[in-house]
Amino acid sequence: MDRTIQNAGELVVFKKQSQLKEIWRRLKKDRLALFGLTVIAILILVAIFADLIIPYSAAIKMNLRSRLAMPSAAHWFGCDGYGRDMLARCVHGTRVSLLIGFSTSIASLIIGGFLGSIVGYVGGRLDNIVMRFMDLFSAIPTILLALTVVAALGSGITNICIAITVTRIPGFVRVVRSSVIGIADMEFIEAARAGGTATPRILFRHVLPNAMAPLIVQTTMNVSIIILLAASLSFLGLGVNPPQPEWGALISEAKEYLRTAPHLMAFPGMLLCLASFSMCVLGDGLRDALDPRLKS
Repeated sequence: MDRTIQNAGELVVFKKQSQLKEIWRRLKKDRLALFGLTVIAILILVAIFADLIIPYSAAIKMNLRSRLAMPSAAHWFGCDGYGRDMLARCVHGTRVSLLIGFSTSIASLIIGGFLGSIVGYVGGRLDNIVMRFMDLFSAIPTILLALTVVAALGSGITNICIAITVTRIPGFVRVVRSSVIGIADMEFIEAARAGGTATPRILFRHVLPNAMAPLIVQTTMNVSIIILLAASLSFLGLGVNPPQPEWGALISEAKEYLRTAPHLMAFPGMLLCLASFSMCVLGDGLRDALDPRLKS
């Protein structure tokens, strides 16, 4: 008996490894997705080792003698209106932007996934009430809802994450709900119910693992949207508190020097576009790689 259980466990592990290899094989065929994955990996490494690349003190230290300095060997990205090194500010801004993007997307995934799985599996009046609330939130423009929450809570990284999480939850609820509704009527779920398996165990052991593919794609695509949304809030003055660098805040600070020092807006703008584009193409690649209909 023990030997049979052990063999069954080894078979499950082997199947999971085979599935991961197949997903990676399909993902490698998409060169644009690999480009996005490479760029995101580099940006993550930059965010993790930002203090080793260039000290944070260089990002906030003012030197009026270097005010609006053009890119040079001493300052690769030039200096801003206060003489602060733009390379340092862009590097440390990467940490803030990615932190907001990934943490907010994961928080939205957890909350939206929990609500979506419950209403999709239980259905009935609970489904109707929750989805009407989601419709109410979706009816409000995303940027307007985020602005309202930030204006009420105040600026800062934590409040930005809360505000954006509120705006992204309805999308996750809908994705998870539709996936769970499609899975809940399958035969293996009916067999689990007939066997007396508890509802929470069915949800977290059988239903949600089979709904992970659209969730992974939704989470990846949301990181791109969240980074842009956080930059928009910072650009409007409701983002991170100065002098903390963030890509949107750097663009906002550079707008008054657009004619005299356009490089101040160019570098953070390019990083913002590159990160957003990379997450989008990576999400597209993952969607194709995780789609079982594209195995051939």
